[in-house]
Amino acid sequence: MILLASPGQGAQTPGFLQPWLEVPGVADRLAWWSAVTGLDLVRYGTTADAEEIRDTAIAQPLLVSAALAAYEVLYPGDAVPDVVAGHSVGELAAAAIAGVVSPESALVLVRERGRAMAEAAAVTETGMTAVLGGETDEVLAAIDKHGLTPANVNGAGQIVAAGAVEALAAFAEDPPAKARLRSLSVAGAFHTEYMAPAVDVLRRLAPGITVADPGPKLLQNRDGAVVGTGDDFLARLVEQVSAPVRWDACMGTMKDLGVTGIIELPPAGTLAGLARRELPDLERVTLKTPDDLDKARALIEAGK
Repeated sequence: MILLASPGQGAQTPGFLQPWLEVPGVADRLAWWSAVTGLDLVRYGTTADAEEIRDTAIAQPLLVSAALAAYEVLYPGDAVPDVVAGHSVGELAAAAIAGVVSPESALVLVRERGRAMAEAAAVTETGMTAVLGGETDEVLAAIDKHGLTPANVNGAGQIVAAGAVEALAAFAEDPPAKARLRSLSVAGAFHTEYMAPAVDVLRRLAPGITVADPGPKLLQNRDGAVVGTGDDFLARLVEQVSAPVRWDACMGTMKDLGVTGIIELPPAGTLAGLARRELPDLERVTLKTPDDLDKARALIEAGK
């Protein structure tokens, strides 16, 4: 059983889409999705610098479009993966892959999500800090002590604290024992109460979106559950903007389902790395460039 994973914000790097434009059909899809999102996705994925694609309103549509483009190359026609999951904004790509929404609906939703989250982040100066290592209970207690939120509980000894920059600075001066802290280059405290205005925006949009029940098994970030209906998944997508991402729970569900391999869509690396540490027996393929497609196809064939 193979899981297809779509990464979240922060995974993007300058030029990561360049090699994918050589694959027939990809440039055409990106041109169409550029019209849908109102962004020049080809430019942002090829020649834009790191600061430009750090912008939440750009990064989120760019990541979802890249994942969907690579998915369509890997699974042509009516083929679908066994299990699908996305990390944070990657859930929008996962929803389209699973057939819950159309690619265009996913991109409109992520366009508005990115804009709303960028606006919410501009209200108060906030940020995120990765906590690597340490005892989980001690890390969570330290995060709570400083009035921060464990915005991403990623498993494999990685938790991301989020909140006001003053609180993050105090946290850096008083870190949990045996833990390393790394400030993240993001625009704000995503998946915390600071994103409540963005949730309100998406709540107003959600009733107009046509949804269907997922085809493959579809995991959700709130608790790692397999979600059975499209309506339920869409509701969870909206609320997840201000709620912590429990990727650790998603990996727990992968284990319970008997997943034997994971393929991470571009810009790949982060989620496969977490799986390597948390689920070392899983076969892993990172789709960084089209050169990795044959490895991914071999893994899919072996998983049948």
